[in-house]
Amino acid sequence: MTDGEQQEALVKRAEDEREDIFRRYELGLDPSNVVDSWENPTFEIYHRTDKYGFLHDSRLPSTRDAQEVHRNKIEMERDKKWMKMLNQWPPPQDKLHKRVYKGIPDRVRMVAWNKLLDIQQSINNNAGVYLRMLQLARKYSTETRQIDADVNRQFRDNLAFRERYSVKQCSLFNVLNAYSIYNSELGYCQGMACVAGVLLLYLHEEEAFWALNTLITDQKYGMHGLFIEGFPKLTRFIDHHDRIMSKIMRKLHKHFTKHNVDALLYAIKWFFVVFVERVPFSLSLRVWDIFMLDGDRVILSMAITILYLHKDELLRLKDMDAIIEYLQVRLHKNFGYSDDDAIQALERVMKKLKDLKLDVPPPAKSNEFPTRKLGDFVEADMEKKIGRRRNDYTDAEKQVITDVISRQEQNAIDVQSTVSYETSECATVTLTVPEDSHSIRSSLAGTSVASHGSSETMSLEDNNIHLRTANMLQNTPQREMLLGT
Repeated sequence: MTDGEQQEALVKRAEDEREDIFRRYELGLDPSNVVDSWENPTFEIYHRTDKYGFLHDSRLPSTRDAQEVHRNKIEMERDKKWMKMLNQWPPPQDKLHKRVYKGIPDRVRMVAWNKLLDIQQSINNNAGVYLRMLQLARKYSTETRQIDADVNRQFRDNLAFRERYSVKQCSLFNVLNAYSIYNSELGYCQGMACVAGVLLLYLHEEEAFWALNTLITDQKYGMHGLFIEGFPKLTRFIDHHDRIMSKIMRKLHKHFTKHNVDALLYAIKWFFVVFVERVPFSLSLRVWDIFMLDGDRVILSMAITILYLHKDELLRLKDMDAIIEYLQVRLHKNFGYSDDDAIQALERVMKKLKDLKLDVPPPAKSNEFPTRKLGDFVEADMEKKIGRRRNDYTDAEKQVITDVISRQEQNAIDVQSTVSYETSECATVTLTVPEDSHSIRSSLAGTSVASHGSSETMSLEDNNIHLRTANMLQNTPQREMLLGT
């Protein structure tokens, strides 16, 4: 067999595999679509389903407590106010801001997200585009195999995604494949499945596609820069996160550096998927609501809020594994604060960072946004068609690795050159930004987070951000295995 014939055979095999995967999703829950037993998890041990559809290994209480009754009463009142406001869209900005920060009632979140992201306008301006992208994906997508694998992992503890080839699984598969064609420069990156999955919990399939596009391409949200090769926005955000920490949370910054706790280890999912699976889902939804209203500056502020609220416990942890487990696992199970308290703290952090001119990072560069016209079909090269893996890192990936190493080295130098770790620190916040602050030298690495409670006077304390810490995370579960980042 000649080289040309061999390539043709490999392309044909990839095409057949793609068609078979699409066919399985097209069949959906049809009885003829036989699913291996391992693909459908069993949930005999689960006895509780929360209002978002997630399953838990605890039983529902037999009666509602007084707090739950009160919360339900408040939410019903908010339902009425929101329905009236949504029918008179757009509302005054101050009213919208106040109500979003108080929390969008779950029953109106579908309509509210549609309004906040102007989804209907996107659909009207692009009639027929989604269906055309999906048809092209079925014929040409080189991302189908990876998307299929990720769909099979996404939110399997949620009723909407629990069953293999369920309606929502099929919608997620379609949205991601269609988008890999629509934004050919980006294609597909792991993490996008989680973003699209959250959208699909509240939106229909085409609505979720255009919502995803808005979050990725609109400069207000700019998620393209998080998912594109080289992760330039992640670099920029972690750089700024580290800058904030070094100015107003110095003790924990040093504590994290001492124990080799790099922001890359805990902040990827914070930034990539807006805190989903790192804080309780109800709280992550509240952050998503605010993210849709105010844009990506919310992400940096929420990161600081989490670290500040839990600074005392973080400073008590003396090794990297314990710190990372606390941030990645334990806070997801038991955040230690109510959603309302956490969002009130977030508001105060946002105000304080704005006062200090630290609420937004340096401006994005052009590589954080699409350079190709969206919707223009670009046929993949032979290597991608075949599905052959690269044997070496790209230049962008090599640069990321270099930046991480440089950042770690610089952090070590900074710790040695500043006041001793054991001494308490001054409360002054310096607003001078280093001349090289716009560089990506410190890329994906050593930012530390949170500050000592009583022994360190912090500028955030002046804004009365400190909330009660009683019984914080006393009963968190044992360490669990996590998949993905």
